[in-house]
Amino acid sequence: MSVNFKHIGRRIKEIRNAKELSQAELAEQIDMSVPYISLIETAAKKASLSTLILIANALGVTVDALLNGNQTNDSAEYYCDLICLLNDCNNYERRIIFEVATVTKKSLRENICLSPYFEKI
Repeated sequence: MSVNFKHIGRRIKEIRNAKELSQAELAEQIDMSVPYISLIETAAKKASLSTLILIANALGVTVDALLNGNQTNDSAEYYCDLICLLNDCNNYERRIIFEVATVTKKSLRENICLSPYFEKI
């Protein structure tokens, strides 16, 4: 299995934007250049483990949060994302999101045969 550096870069950018940090601010915090941060976020450069640790620390997240989505059969793959999504929601917003997710899940399961991943027996 190969590491999906595009996904890692996308996660870094998403988390950085959610924290309202510019590439320049992140670069300054980890003592790297702005172009290097851009290259990591676009996966033009593959970040080393030590760089990922620096970035995770600067963003206030775990390295797991950056690597999320790279591991197969990870039952908690989007757990942190869902928690972050709900963190700043009020009870009304949480209820609506829950109801939409419930209906979406039901529809996905009822229409599984339409999925390109569905294997016909």
